[in-house]
Amino acid sequence: DESYTQGLEYVDGVMWEGTGREGHSKLQRIDLTSGKVEVVASLPKEEFGEGITHHQGEIYQLTWLSNIAHVYSTEGKHLRTIPYQGEGWGITSSGEELYLSDGTATIRQIDPATFATERSIVVTYEGYPLNYINELEWIEGKIWANVYVSSVIVEIEPSTGVVVGYIDLEELHSMLEDNPEAEVLNGIAYNNKNGHLYVTGKDWNKIFEIEIIK
Repeated sequence: DESYTQGLEYVDGVMWEGTGREGHSKLQRIDLTSGKVEVVASLPKEEFGEGITHHQGEIYQLTWLSNIAHVYSTEGKHLRTIPYQGEGWGITSSGEELYLSDGTATIRQIDPATFATERSIVVTYEGYPLNYINELEWIEGKIWANVYVSSVIVEIEPSTGVVVGYIDLEELHSMLEDNPEAEVLNGIAYNNKNGHLYVTGKDWNKIFEIEIIK
């Protein structure tokens, strides 16, 4: 039950996962064929790990309240830490820019080197701010996000913050077996080779591969 999923990222055939809870926060790799988990790094026991992303050959991992991000090589070597203000929830990369969520309706576009805010984006659904924006994933020019304590993933236009689509994955919870500790949906990874999404949740014992039909 230590896989309290906070971030999911698929890079060149490798699934990366960032997990939370003080004393249990890790960065790990998952073999999707066997389900085997390899711990790459363990965070200091006072830190609560949050979202992760792959940006220009490195893995970034947020912390919830510790105000620092950890940066690793894809071999798992810890390279540096970056301080930032406020809570860390989700993070994603467009390839050029980083985007960070903090549990509110605001996503910040941040400088990858310093985490300084370059632009603030207020996420709105039908004209109203949408709070609890959590794990983020950049997919084909849009930001996809988990909405905390819901089974919904929203698709956001980054230039405006407007929600342009959403999917409700409530049925996945009923497909979990022998998993009474399973909490809310959290974790989105994109496979750009086949266009499929990988999704999971906090303390889920499965990762689901799904195809979005528009």
